[in-house]
Amino acid sequence: MTTKETARLITKAEKLCEQRGARLTPARREVFEILAGESGAVGAYDLLDKLKAAVPNAKPPTIYRALDFLQEQGFVHKISSSNSYVLCSHFDHQHPVQMLICDSCGTVQEIQSEGVYNALRKQAEDHGFRVETQTIEAHGICSNCV
Repeated sequence: MTTKETARLITKAEKLCEQRGARLTPARREVFEILAGESGAVGAYDLLDKLKAAVPNAKPPTIYRALDFLQEQGFVHKISSSNSYVLCSHFDHQHPVQMLICDSCGTVQEIQSEGVYNALRKQAEDHGFRVETQTIEAHGICSNCV
């Protein structure tokens, strides 16, 4: 992601936080910026190592609090299968999430398929279940690694 695109996303995140009465602290902003510069998912301790360049006294609770906040705001998604995090590509609205994760190079691509979501929601409703959030992880090999 370009510096210009990262700056645009940070401005957008700051405006959303302001509208929601939330605060994008310097540490949260820095974690957001680090994730914006990554093409794949990043683990919390790798993020902590990168955060220490800007916030030398950062400790594990610092990164986990920042990640919790960023997830609550919808700015990042957690990749459960690898216990890592990736920036949401369209965080200005709630949406079902499908992640394409390359097992070779580690890139993560977020897609939105309303068809997948609608089929899951319908099947869940048929079983008396209401889906509130949905994240699907699909592992495979990206076109660059084939």
